[in-house]
Amino acid sequence: MAGRPRRIAVIPGQAEDSTLSRKTTIPTAAEFRLLDILWRLEEGTIDELLRASADDRPLNYKTVQTVLRIMENKKFVSHSLRGRAFVYRPRVRRDEVSRTSLRSLLKRYFRNSPSELLVNLLEDERIDTKELQEIEDLVRNYRKAKGLTALPTSR
Repeated sequence: MAGRPRRIAVIPGQAEDSTLSRKTTIPTAAEFRLLDILWRLEEGTIDELLRASADDRPLNYKTVQTVLRIMENKKFVSHSLRGRAFVYRPRVRRDEVSRTSLRSLLKRYFRNSPSELLVNLLEDERIDTKELQEIEDLVRNYRKAKGLTALPTSR
């Protein structure tokens, strides 16, 4: 990948030593899948991750082990020992990963334009009347909370 890697902050207090970086790269799809499970479980061994993903596409033990090792190098997860098993914990928060991923998406595909992203969603995706009203309400509430001039209501 050309240019500098995209970065997100790690969860404060999760570093096991003071030499760890305070930033890390955006997770791949496989890494995000494991993070999603860890965010639900809060911590887990490889076997616990495999059981938690049973409803999903099944995971392979060795693949999970390899991906977790890579994720640890990227500082997405940390581990401790429980007996002989490694117990993994997320070191990044879901909201930080989501926010940074969205910023990357906006920059890469929508010229840093949230309105261009929204127009694409409205034109290309099936958004029912209820969801469209929720989006309008979210924008209206955001504007009100920020003290911005409110848009006229369409009701």
